[in-house]
Amino acid sequence: MTLGSSAFAAGIDSRAYSCADLHGLIAAKGFIFINNPNFQDFVVASPSYCSGEGAGTAPLQRRSAPTTDNPECLVMYCGALSDMSGGGGMGGGM
Repeated sequence: MTLGSSAFAAGIDSRAYSCADLHGLIAAKGFIFINNPNFQDFVVASPSYCSGEGAGTAPLQRRSAPTTDNPECLVMYCGALSDMSGGGGMGGGM
């Protein structure tokens, strides 16, 4: 599936991809914005794509996104350091 840069600016619908294809897209782009009714957040390939103070040091956390073959395909997003102190849950920007 080929999408232009304007499509990526608005986000992609993870439900249009298999879990493996979604992981491949994340790896190829480094980070993407997933935008569908149940998931609206950036996902990343590595902590180097996390921004803010101490960029690249925020812990990666797992979250599931629905795909064509897996309703809970695990993807990574940048968690806040405070998420690691016991009060955080899945985090993310819903």
